[in-house]
Amino acid sequence: MKKILVLVAVVALVAFAAPAFANVNPFMDVPMNHWAYDAIGQLAARGVLSGYPDGTYKGNQPMTRYEAASAVARALAVVDMTKASKQDVEMLKRLVVEFKDELDALGVKVDKIDSRLAVIEERLGGWKISGSWRFDWKWAGEEGRAYTRQGKQDFELRRSSNYLQIEKQISDKISYRARLRRYDADEGGRMGIDWTENFITVKFPWDITAKMGRVNWTQWEDGLYHPTWGDDASFMADRFEGIVVDKPYGMGVFSFIAAHNDSNGGTGPEATHIAARARFSLNEQFKFGIHGIMTNYDTDAAHVTTPGNLEKWSTFWADFAFNFTPDIALRGAYAMNKYDWVPGSAPALGNWDDSPSMFKVLLDVSQNALKFTNLWIEYAKADATFAVRNNGLQYGQQFQGPGFKAFNRLDAIRNNEMKYMMIIAEQKWTDQWSTFARYADVKYDLQTANESDHRVWMLGARYMYTPQLQFELLYEKLDADNDNYDDNMIRLRTSVSF
Repeated sequence: MKKILVLVAVVALVAFAAPAFANVNPFMDVPMNHWAYDAIGQLAARGVLSGYPDGTYKGNQPMTRYEAASAVARALAVVDMTKASKQDVEMLKRLVVEFKDELDALGVKVDKIDSRLAVIEERLGGWKISGSWRFDWKWAGEEGRAYTRQGKQDFELRRSSNYLQIEKQISDKISYRARLRRYDADEGGRMGIDWTENFITVKFPWDITAKMGRVNWTQWEDGLYHPTWGDDASFMADRFEGIVVDKPYGMGVFSFIAAHNDSNGGTGPEATHIAARARFSLNEQFKFGIHGIMTNYDTDAAHVTTPGNLEKWSTFWADFAFNFTPDIALRGAYAMNKYDWVPGSAPALGNWDDSPSMFKVLLDVSQNALKFTNLWIEYAKADATFAVRNNGLQYGQQFQGPGFKAFNRLDAIRNNEMKYMMIIAEQKWTDQWSTFARYADVKYDLQTANESDHRVWMLGARYMYTPQLQFELLYEKLDADNDNYDDNMIRLRTSVSF
């Protein structure tokens, strides 16, 4: 068979590979007006076709089985399996079977290819069920002060970490995902089972992806908070009911959100959200992004926010990441809030700043660089009345009672300027054993009963009994200038993921 015709099959094979390259044809014997010019140029740019040493492709010559197998092997190396359809998988299987001997001679492990194809077939098959289960046993030093809900001992099934997730790959372009979890009476007045996620993902032309429905934890703060200890997203980890659109481009990604949240059973305000971001990757070392989210509240008498009657809340932030090496990174962000009030309404606080700002900078060093530990050093400073949309600094424990939150939602606004430093170190000793430590120091420009300078220490160890089951034991101590908040805790956690 002529090489030009075999090319058609290989083009189909890599049609779902990414990223796309400019179709600059390097072969002198393929003219620009040839019907296969663009296809040959694309495959050559991806390394699938190499041609002859004299710079020709010789497409009119018959293709040997060895040459065809070589093209198939190179194609398999660049295929993006996440975009494969059932038809693509079947074609891959037929090509692998047809050229098995030649692929073996080329050193391509056919058994590994078969396992890859099996994963894709499973993904395109039936329903996939996964989930998480977490149980905490806590002993606190003080009764119901900071670390326990009541008494000095708590048994707690952590509600946000106990969920059941179901997924279905409907076709190569459409998938479905839903997540169920249980709510207690003290969570916004709700009880029973609720959907925290319930959405479809659709892949459109031009590499556009859209999630439609109830989408949880949309993440726009890449690397700005510690993934395990003491930190949480500040601006964008919300639950949205609407549409989330992502469009990658050469230097990064553009995203857009249009969503609405109901009043949560009358306990909170209805709100409409419009958000957009653009992230840029200038090179492997430097990345930055600009983001904005605007929330318009329903200001009916039954749905007002505190403090005062807030009509609109906008947050804008810019962030950056500079990788000195693959194991050492400096990251940071600057954010500003803008509050707009219902005409005639006044904020509940006297000296209210309606345009507060904050900044954060952190150094992230992996264990590959330091050998014995990784290291996370974070410093942040926030104006008075600066509020976040999520949890911000939480020390990983979600204190009960007054506690301390370095950042606050609007319903627990902070009256004073605040700054903190946090240091986290984790040590991975074996595949099963790891240890960790954390220190946080939070200071306010003026101290009040509920805003007192404080320090938090924590030491712990984690044991992976199996890849799905882990045990974690830690000790944490809260030391505040206001002695009424001093507390300490021992916590044993059992976690299962499946």
